[in-house]
Amino acid sequence: MQQGFSREALGSVTFLLGDAETVAAMRHLPARKPFDEETLEFFGAVSAMLRRHPSARMYPDVATLGFWLRKASLLQMRKQYADRDGGLRMSRGTVFHIAPSNVPVNYAYSLAAGALTGNANIVRLPSKDFPQVGIINQALSDALELYPAMRPYLCLVRYGRDKAVNDAFSSVADVRIIWGGDTTITELRKSPLPPRATEVTFADRFSLAVVDSDAYLKAERDAVIARDFYNDTYLSDQNACTSPRLVVWTGTQREAAKSRFWDALSALVSKEYQFQSIIGVNKLTSAFLAAATLDGVRVEAHENNSLIRIKVTEPSRALIGLHDNSGFFFEYDCDDLMALKELCADNRCQTLSYFGEKEMLIPLLKSGIKGVDRVVPIGHTMDFALLWDGYDLAEMLTRTITLR
Repeated sequence: MQQGFSREALGSVTFLLGDAETVAAMRHLPARKPFDEETLEFFGAVSAMLRRHPSARMYPDVATLGFWLRKASLLQMRKQYADRDGGLRMSRGTVFHIAPSNVPVNYAYSLAAGALTGNANIVRLPSKDFPQVGIINQALSDALELYPAMRPYLCLVRYGRDKAVNDAFSSVADVRIIWGGDTTITELRKSPLPPRATEVTFADRFSLAVVDSDAYLKAERDAVIARDFYNDTYLSDQNACTSPRLVVWTGTQREAAKSRFWDALSALVSKEYQFQSIIGVNKLTSAFLAAATLDGVRVEAHENNSLIRIKVTEPSRALIGLHDNSGFFFEYDCDDLMALKELCADNRCQTLSYFGEKEMLIPLLKSGIKGVDRVVPIGHTMDFALLWDGYDLAEMLTRTITLR
């Protein structure tokens, strides 16, 4: 094995798929061609199991994952990432994935990205025992019974903060993917990678939504739009980097649109969201901190603490460090979207979701901003793709053999 690998270091690791011998053997596995037929069949089986699962309707994120893994969808990916320029593309080898602790299904998308590109995969699961994780892992385990040749390429683990374990897994990695944010990235970088290995990091990010009030009122789909926004935010307790934290209102009928939008969302939250008292305390503390820190801030009236709105007079970068979760939103009335330039120039700004015409955003996107990697309609912020955060994962998880 690579110098630094130690089976003994894995004694504290809980293996949900695979074991220490699986990890040790990954070095000797043959490189696979991306999107090979067996891998597509395997994930197609996982997709079918997830979509048939009786609890799938309870967890829209699981249903969305199952839909994304449909074989028809995977075939489209294969077509998109076919060999280019006469080269031969192969996997890099072994990918060590560190999933975020507070987003249930992210690990499964990362695993799929690694496996679809032909790699062996060691995936550190979220520390929290989400129900979705059990559903997905059962589907993976059942699919491995049908496609046992995939078993050596998949290893799911769970462990606490342990540098010795990070060292061991990093020592066998050809690529390390860190989804956990700035603190996790700093900690993992204390564990060296082999000289030829590469790293993909997904740091802490901030996202926002732009709503054209005139288009919103004209649509007359309050319940549908509220559901879409709920899925973008409350479904992950607003912990996902893709979740909007600032809602920007444009158009001529802002107050009327706000009233209908927030009323519809509040009704949905009251019906479906499991609210904990400590969350309300945290959000009120964050609201008071924002009011004390920023000029002209107003905490909007609210029936309960499940939905907190903070009206701001300018979209400054200070908002990035003042956010909270589980239904905590800044609001800004915008006459000219170029007013967002300073905020969006920060490379921590990730996803810009919108309701209305996306063309209204083009001048801002072309203004030289260094942030904003994704522009999607409201309701689609969590739609995963191999092109993510400005990284082309299909490129980064493969190597191209030049043929001349």
